[in-house]
Amino acid sequence: MKKIINKKKSFFNKKASYNFFLIKEIIAGLSLKGWEVKSIRLGRINLTGSYIGIIKNEIYLIGANFQPIKTTNFFSYQDPYRKRKLLLKRREINILSMHVQKLRNTIIPLKLFWKKEFCKLLISIAQGKNLFDKRLQKKERVWKLEKSFLKKRFYN
Repeated sequence: MKKIINKKKSFFNKKASYNFFLIKEIIAGLSLKGWEVKSIRLGRINLTGSYIGIIKNEIYLIGANFQPIKTTNFFSYQDPYRKRKLLLKRREINILSMHVQKLRNTIIPLKLFWKKEFCKLLISIAQGKNLFDKRLQKKERVWKLEKSFLKKRFYN
């Protein structure tokens, strides 16, 4: 029995918009090994809790969990949490490093997706939210739902 692999799958960091204000988004390529590509196609990946780090003027995805599948070669150790290099232009790297060093922002992954046959990562420059900001966002969402309910009830 053949397993159907959905090549057009996307993986999201669901807590990103709840924990951060998103400022600017950039699409980056990923440098992956063969078993990691197979894991992505089978959906064995978790972006929650991962972040983007700058090491010696190179950008890396740190903390993402790529679970190896059972059919891969186990003669060598495969680290599911290894650092993966992001493929960006020098101008984009300079922008990201300026935001991290001078403006004290964070870079987080938002979405992992396929573009043609290449795996891409949507990253965002983000600023952390306080507990007050999260409460205010929840209050606004509840008010918006109540307002739409009242409009339906009284204007129909």
